[in-house]
Amino acid sequence: MSHTLHITTQRLELLPCSLEVAQAVVTRNKFQVERLLGVKVPDDWYASEVLDFFPMYAQMLKDDPSQLGWGVWLMIHIVDSTLIGDLGFGGKPDQTGTVEMGYEVLSAYRQQGFAFEAVEALVDFAFTQQELKRIIAHSPDDHVGSIRILEKLGMQQIARDENLLKWELKLESR
Repeated sequence: MSHTLHITTQRLELLPCSLEVAQAVVTRNKFQVERLLGVKVPDDWYASEVLDFFPMYAQMLKDDPSQLGWGVWLMIHIVDSTLIGDLGFGGKPDQTGTVEMGYEVLSAYRQQGFAFEAVEALVDFAFTQQELKRIIAHSPDDHVGSIRILEKLGMQQIARDENLLKWELKLESR
């Protein structure tokens, strides 16, 4: 990514997760993560789905530092100075200019608009990158909140696989 890797919204600060932070997350060193980020990290964040991705993500950054920004971003609540979730991509755009996106907000901060605020800001930022043409996302077909966020972003449902919906947002449709 070519721009400064830091996004500030009305209530959030979005930071790409550095290799050093990723390695501390992999070893579950909460003190180190908090020290590196300068924020509180709630214990329930360590139960989030993204943690399974961190070993691979840390290796991605180690092998190719230019992956920073195309992986995990950390969602910091400015007023609370607390990590409240994460979002991001599964790596650099593929040969078609496509990335897959995901996001998660801690339960205490859900249904307050933080997910949409963060995802919208990251999508806007990502589409300034020349190589990006399309973002895809998945949501369970019964997860009304996620569906609403993806629809509000302008994503179109393009497939259904059992209970999972697949969505896309193309640069030309923005």
